[in-house]
Amino acid sequence: MQKKFLNIVLYSPQIPPNTGNIIRLCSNTNSKLFLIKPMGFNFDDKNLKRAGLDYHNDVQVKIFDNLFDCCSHIGESNFFFITKFGKKVYSEQLYRANDTLIFGSEIDGIPSCIFEKFNFPKLFIPIKNYKRSLNLSNAVSICLYEAMRQNSFFQLS
Repeated sequence: MQKKFLNIVLYSPQIPPNTGNIIRLCSNTNSKLFLIKPMGFNFDDKNLKRAGLDYHNDVQVKIFDNLFDCCSHIGESNFFFITKFGKKVYSEQLYRANDTLIFGSEIDGIPSCIFEKFNFPKLFIPIKNYKRSLNLSNAVSICLYEAMRQNSFFQLS
């Protein structure tokens, strides 16, 4: 069995097709996916399944009631928030296997109370100043593929 590469955490995802696309992405990059409640859909949502196609069986997806339990389950890892409030560009961070990228909900992002409880580095994806954000599945793709590039795409062989 292939070693898993990164851990992707979605904090309170709201849009089923985004999560479905991220399931496909995790399948194709050998990454784990963790979802934090509350979610804006049931995990058996037909839109989630449609977007994830037949990749659902290839991805280890775990659902947690809170971020603390999720991080405890993941264990030893470098954790990073991906947020517009980041202090460092995502591509300037060095990544290694088993690192964890945490993304906020499509509607509310990551709540400030979570930033206060977890002192993880905050990274950001540069966009135009007056724009709000990128699509969640695109943001995950950008960061995940940068981590893979830095590691010579070793987990795909």
